[in-house]
Amino acid sequence: MKIFKTLLLLFIGVLAGATYAQPNNIIKMIVAFPPGGPVDSMARSLVEPLGKELNAQIVIENKPGGNGAIAAEYLAANPADGKTLWFTSAGAVAINPGLYEKLSYNPVKDLAPVSLVANNVEVLVVNPNSPANNAAEFVALAKSKDLTMGSSGTGSVPHLALEQLNDSAGVKIMHVPYKGAAPAITDVMAGHVDGFFGDIPGLIGYIKSGKLKPIGLAADKRNSAIPDVKTFNEMGIKGVDTNNWYAVFVKVGTPKADIERLSMALKKVVKQDPLNSKLSQSGSEPVGSSPEELGIVLKRDIAKWSQLIKAKKITAE
Repeated sequence: MKIFKTLLLLFIGVLAGATYAQPNNIIKMIVAFPPGGPVDSMARSLVEPLGKELNAQIVIENKPGGNGAIAAEYLAANPADGKTLWFTSAGAVAINPGLYEKLSYNPVKDLAPVSLVANNVEVLVVNPNSPANNAAEFVALAKSKDLTMGSSGTGSVPHLALEQLNDSAGVKIMHVPYKGAAPAITDVMAGHVDGFFGDIPGLIGYIKSGKLKPIGLAADKRNSAIPDVKTFNEMGIKGVDTNNWYAVFVKVGTPKADIERLSMALKKVVKQDPLNSKLSQSGSEPVGSSPEELGIVLKRDIAKWSQLIKAKKITAE
């Protein structure tokens, strides 16, 4: 009888494990960028704790290309059942509507907001040998000589941050677009361009090692990872307020109950260690939000960036 009970318990355990691995417990997380980038890295940090919270296996599927269009089309091709998530930065959903005259997807109409995951404000960095030790000195330098700043591409968050700075400070720093952040950062370190705006997590290693000097934060408050760096507001330069937030969306039409369940799970895991500490130490601000709050942020940023893009006559490359 004892052997029978033992075998029965083992059988139940095997069944439980098999149930966990069933397809209906697998969630796909789409990332519209190649593996190894900042969005992909954060997504991979998120999948394990989120999977445990949802009692599901989360599988990342990288769908780069078309500035988010391929990821959006893939999401649209899947059922609206909460089993396919789109983890994205602000660019693909808040900047693209203003940047592209004909976009194959409408972020407001085709996507259902779930939750913000993290805020990533931009920090202005320069070569360590630059005479500018803060943003105010950088602006003064730009008024006395021609300066250049790199970006990760036309219409990117770093580019738009530069345009905000030009407007706010009344300067004309030349924009030099690169194909991605890495070559722009390399050229700042080499002294080929004078500065670069970038997400703190992507620059923190260079800052800590002394290879780049941070001189200003495009945010309304300082960042705990680089607490000595002042905001532009603190230095009297108003209107430089970028936030390359990361968030999760699902296909429109997904049942509200599924969206709420996903939102609550995301809010919970980003507030818990080790994920919370990992994000904070990298310079990212862990946040969770309701679907409604993310929807408000999305509409607000679409309007803000579209207005700037139109005013500056910025067109996609």
